[in-house]
Amino acid sequence: MSELLVDFITSLDGYASGEGWPGFWGLESPEYLAWLGEQPEATYLMGANTYRLMSGFAEGKLPDGLDEFRPEEEASVDELTQAKKVVFSSSLEDPLPWANTTLVRDDAVETVRAMKENGAGLLSTLGSLSLTRSLLRAGLVDRFRVVMFPVITGATGEERIYDGYPDVSLEMTEHRTFEGGLQLVEYKPTVLAHPPLGVPA
Repeated sequence: MSELLVDFITSLDGYASGEGWPGFWGLESPEYLAWLGEQPEATYLMGANTYRLMSGFAEGKLPDGLDEFRPEEEASVDELTQAKKVVFSSSLEDPLPWANTTLVRDDAVETVRAMKENGAGLLSTLGSLSLTRSLLRAGLVDRFRVVMFPVITGATGEERIYDGYPDVSLEMTEHRTFEGGLQLVEYKPTVLAHPPLGVPA
């Protein structure tokens, strides 16, 4: 049976990126990059918006205001190009140009449920906030991992990660601090029907 990991990098205030900031907020450290390189092979799950963004990077398109990718950003995109990827979308058309990518038009929750039951190895989300919310609500997420970077992007932050989430209790299973103050926390999530002191609907 496959395991499903939700994996985010965020600012301290829960944004996935910030206007005018470089990738990793410019704060990735050699220790963190080495840890990334040690992660097990995974099949990445994403929605159409994340696919368009990341496949554009793979084609050489740059974010606004950026003249070139840094070597560590290029390496990250190259690794994703080589990895297996599954995209859930009703708007994209086959064949998808990004290598090693499969397009799925069926219901994402039921498809991922079947992938977990019938597969092996690691499934991991890549961005895709609405997809991640749906998978979490359905109780399919086994591990919820966040690496928080030591910045607050209240003025420039984009893509608030947790908006629209259900209430979730988190049992910590791992934590680590990387040089430069990057903080990793990993949890086993349980979606709550109501807050602990609330009344069931």
